[in-house]
Amino acid sequence: MKAFRFVLYAMVVGLMSAGCSGDDGPLRANPNLPNINVNLTLDLNLPQYNPLNFPGNSFVTGLQGIRGIVIYNIDNSQYTAFEIACPNTPLSDCSTMTVDGLTATCPCNGNQYNIITGQLTAGEGQYPMLAYRISRSGDQLTINN
Repeated sequence: MKAFRFVLYAMVVGLMSAGCSGDDGPLRANPNLPNINVNLTLDLNLPQYNPLNFPGNSFVTGLQGIRGIVIYNIDNSQYTAFEIACPNTPLSDCSTMTVDGLTATCPCNGNQYNIITGQLTAGEGQYPMLAYRISRSGDQLTINN
């Protein structure tokens, strides 16, 4: 019985160690962006958030996030929310992206990202935009990580 427990213990420890490999591949955390807590609720009845009541519109808020958050209304039931700090540049004076239409542009390196998918569309870089969870309940949008 002791031998069985030892073998079982060795297998569990071995499996746990194998799961702790150093290469996380594309899921690796972005070293350019600090991990901060985001928990934001927007009331869509307030006039400043009126653009978010219509599909195809975006809104940038500086209330939370590293440099701010861009929110996009896909169809009044689906929204996206992304960090506007440049994901492929260390934080600096030029690392706040500007948003024009569906494109967020990093002034540091000229990289461009799609604000619906967060993917890099022009330029070079390893990381997409940092996504936040977003949900709508009635007239409230909740954004968090």
